[in-house]
Amino acid sequence: MKNKFILSTLILILGGFVTKILGFLIKIVYTRIILEEGVSLYSIVMPTYSLLITIATMAMPLTISKLVAEEKTRSSKILISSTLIMLLVNIVIIGIMFLVSKFIAYNLLKTKEAYILLLACTITLPFISISSIIKGYFFGKQRMFPYALSNSLEQVVRLILIVLFLPKFMTKGVLYGVLALILLNIISEISSIIVFMFFLPKNIKIKVQDIKPDTKTIKEVLQVSIPTVSSRFIGNIGFFFEPIILTNVLLLVGYSNSFILREYGVYNAYSIALLTMPSFFVGAVSNSLVPEISKFYEQKNYKMLKRRFYQALLFSFILGLFFSCLIFIFRDKLLLVLYHTTSGTDYIKVLTPFFLFFYLESPIISMLQGLGEAKFTMKITFWGIILKTLVLALFSFFKIGIYGLVISEIVNIIFVVGTNFYKIKKIISSF
Repeated sequence: MKNKFILSTLILILGGFVTKILGFLIKIVYTRIILEEGVSLYSIVMPTYSLLITIATMAMPLTISKLVAEEKTRSSKILISSTLIMLLVNIVIIGIMFLVSKFIAYNLLKTKEAYILLLACTITLPFISISSIIKGYFFGKQRMFPYALSNSLEQVVRLILIVLFLPKFMTKGVLYGVLALILLNIISEISSIIVFMFFLPKNIKIKVQDIKPDTKTIKEVLQVSIPTVSSRFIGNIGFFFEPIILTNVLLLVGYSNSFILREYGVYNAYSIALLTMPSFFVGAVSNSLVPEISKFYEQKNYKMLKRRFYQALLFSFILGLFFSCLIFIFRDKLLLVLYHTTSGTDYIKVLTPFFLFFYLESPIISMLQGLGEAKFTMKITFWGIILKTLVLALFSFFKIGIYGLVISEIVNIIFVVGTNFYKIKKIISSF
């Protein structure tokens, strides 16, 4: 069992690294193809798309993984019950989005081109949902190779499709290019599902009575799924309102829609994308921290608990400092090499010193989760989003362009990291 855990962890780390590299390469390729105008259109619908994916998938990978691993209920029952829930949720979301997409695009985002893009996002949801269900099954069975392989292949397929077809769609117009970029997710998700199918047990027998809704299993799934998705929903709802508040306030104080669209796209696709690039390395430290902290906390080995935390914090700080200095000094060259543009360099200059704290956020939150303080971190995340939204709305009235968003990001980072760190210090001092 121990060897299986170690092997699964190594496969996940390696698969995650490959997927991250491929994802980063995909972002570089498509931003070069669709250019700044396309990046702006894509960025304006991304918050809504992220929110839709969060609701449509209902945290199923984690939920199914937990229930399958516990082996209290047959895996086939869990999968069928989860599929029925997802089917109902997706039907409701698709129905609602076909009714409200035009309102969101025209009245909230103030970008009529976003209407067709939002509909395209909605169409991809069932494919993403099916893939998430199967991922959860393999997680629960601790079979990480199919997961790592499907994720990597999905990214490879997406990269090939983008290189082959995206330039052709761009010749018809920027809107067609962005539309194709979103719809290509369907093909890449199908490729992922096909890979999973090859690894499913061949002796699975599903009886007619299994297909019927099982109230007990559905209740079990929802009991795990709803609390898990709630915390993610909080983060995504803040992200959803971000472009809406920014666009409406900046239009009110006199900025043009084209300026807002362009600068918001530059901020998200170039500045934030570059600054969050090192988060994978810090995330790897945090993922290994949770089980260690939980183990030492359970054993009441507070000396080792403190040592592991400060080691993780120091390592994250050194990594963060290195990447912050690198990005700050070579921001123009990095943007030019990666994205063929220097747009966003001024935002990076202001944000970089504060992103050093952002790189500490992951190990601090992991520490709190290991100490059983997940509810506290969720509460702080919620208040951080409220604070960020209020600061964004307030500073956008000061006619400083997109810098209202920059300031709100800085305030959010300082508040979340500072409050969580204060909580840890308080807990540690009581040992």
